[in-house]
Amino acid sequence: MPCGEVGAALCASDELTLKARINRSDTETIQQALDQLAAKGSVRKEGDEFIVGAETEGASAKELNRTLLSAMRKVEKRTTLRAEWTSNDGTTERFFDYVLKKTIKD
Repeated sequence: MPCGEVGAALCASDELTLKARINRSDTETIQQALDQLAAKGSVRKEGDEFIVGAETEGASAKELNRTLLSAMRKVEKRTTLRAEWTSNDGTTERFFDYVLKKTIKD
């Protein structure tokens, strides 16, 4: 679908880097959620948490964060996500689950 049909805001795309800690999930579920974002990255287990590092493109960190957590919660409703999304302009947005907690501009 061309940009004119869906609006310019949806066509704007930033490269974003994800660093996240995920509780109450599993590697397969996390990887499937990352695949939905067309993200390239890694998932490793550290204690009771999973550590995720990935790169993807999207309209906003908020939208990507929502999509990631929603996909994981379809499998396990108690999944928690602590995520940092860093854009290519150096802005970092920190989320706990769906809530934006802090924005840091470099």
